[in-house]
Amino acid sequence: MHGTTHTQDLRRYVERSVGLSALSLRIIAVMKRLPEAVLSDFLNDSRFRLALDDHVPGQGRAVWIACPKPGNGSRCVILKASLADCPKEFAHYVIAHELAHAHLRNGGWGDLEDPERAADALAARWGFKRPPRTIAKTAVDVSDETVPSVNRKFAP
Repeated sequence: MHGTTHTQDLRRYVERSVGLSALSLRIIAVMKRLPEAVLSDFLNDSRFRLALDDHVPGQGRAVWIACPKPGNGSRCVILKASLADCPKEFAHYVIAHELAHAHLRNGGWGDLEDPERAADALAARWGFKRPPRTIAKTAVDVSDETVPSVNRKFAP
């Protein structure tokens, strides 16, 4: 994303969606590095939405999403506030991975039919490679879980 006006628009969009916090600054940092066409697609699509996970154990969560259209579902990225407190490299990867899901509409990419692998590959293309397991392990207490399992603890 280039130019002060675009950066201010992005900041306003993110802050309106998730508030002003350390997490919003991380989201902005990731989104500024997306290709202009991808970012423009997100910001001009009424079905795209960023939100904080408001899960309350035993009560669930409330997530407002746009009504899906045939062949083009809603594109809601829900992130946990704990992404503000984990290692930056891990948080940026998770945010980019979830944005990749939204961009791909939870589908494949190229020869990659598995949505998780596709989102990982696209996030890496954008400059956000999956961090080493040691970084992911510092983000949460995991035993022999894989990084994708850790991701679900931070972002659905």
